[in-house]
Amino acid sequence: MDILPILSTLRRHKVTAFLVILEIALTCAIVCNAVFLIIQRVDRIHMPSGVAEHELVQIQLADTGAKADEYARAQEDLAALRQIPGVTQVASVRQVPFGMSSNNAGIRLDPDQNKPTLDAATYFGENVIDAFGTRLVAGRNLRPDDYRRLDMVAEGVRTKNLKLFPNTVVITRAVGERLWPGQDPLGRTLYLGKAPLQVVGVLAELVRPQIEDDSAALFSLVIPIQLGGGQYVIRSAPGDRERVLKAALEKLRQNDPHRIVVQKRTVDELRESFFQNDRAMAGLLIGVCVALLVVTALGIVGLGSFWVAQRRRMIGVRRALGATRHDILHYFQTENFLLATIGIAFGMVLAYGINLFLMLHYELPRLPAVYFPIGAVVLWLIGQIAVLGPAMRAAAVPPVVATRSV
Repeated sequence: MDILPILSTLRRHKVTAFLVILEIALTCAIVCNAVFLIIQRVDRIHMPSGVAEHELVQIQLADTGAKADEYARAQEDLAALRQIPGVTQVASVRQVPFGMSSNNAGIRLDPDQNKPTLDAATYFGENVIDAFGTRLVAGRNLRPDDYRRLDMVAEGVRTKNLKLFPNTVVITRAVGERLWPGQDPLGRTLYLGKAPLQVVGVLAELVRPQIEDDSAALFSLVIPIQLGGGQYVIRSAPGDRERVLKAALEKLRQNDPHRIVVQKRTVDELRESFFQNDRAMAGLLIGVCVALLVVTALGIVGLGSFWVAQRRRMIGVRRALGATRHDILHYFQTENFLLATIGIAFGMVLAYGINLFLMLHYELPRLPAVYFPIGAVVLWLIGQIAVLGPAMRAAAVPPVVATRSV
């Protein structure tokens, strides 16, 4: 019953109504996309690593003096670290999850194909799988006889002698699904350059040290290459990590006082540092959303208050003709609902356009349709709550006072 009079009134306040509609449309468009981006960032921050994060510490060393046989020294270091009370696993590694510095390789299914099928992180080092606490879901772990020394592999690369390369590999489930969708990867062969590697085990998950594409975050391989030390991962009970870290540093100094500790940190700290920009962006977007919603609500409050002051005579006439307080309250709420609906409709179109722009220029995924009704409901609720105060003031105007005002 109120819609036609409301539309007639709004036609006499076109500029004001248009500004409110525009404000609601922009808020709807920006908030829908911002909430989508926030949820993406939160999902990214909480992505699984596949390792026992709360049990691991990393120590990275650098040499300042003459080097002894680095492979023999690495074995001495590993033996010394295993003797520390509370240590359950130790590994010499080249890289660690969330460590930013990453070794990667193009994986081929045929040695003669021009482009690799996928790019994967390559983890080297003895006992990596057990030290990381990564779960093996199929096949077997790497054995001592699978390993080749890094200097042998480097010589194989230089001389193109494939016999110097390892011939086994453990992959993640994500790599197996990408290379052989719906098939069992065990026993299959993949190629690093011309070197064939047979898949002997499959890991549930193992995140890459550096993640440029979230869809490829779990594309990792563990290749049986023995390293010469320099970086170690130590696993212990979460409550023992600080004590174990101090004891490990002391053991390593005893083995060689000429080495400098470059890094000493937990994998929890690595994750914290790795995702700090994502947390900052999520916080910034949350702030933008809250600010926009507050500004929109204040705009609706201001408009409602302005229109109540401008329409006191109209309100008084309606009250004198028998309109109840509920009728006046309903009138203003319906008016605001119509403005919000028009603004939300335009906002959804604008939100879709913004998402297309982000997809085209920043490779973001498509905005799911579920965000549109959620955004609409939120803005409708905010609009009705914001207009409630001015509407109640309008409903409280006595008919006699209103009819006497000019």
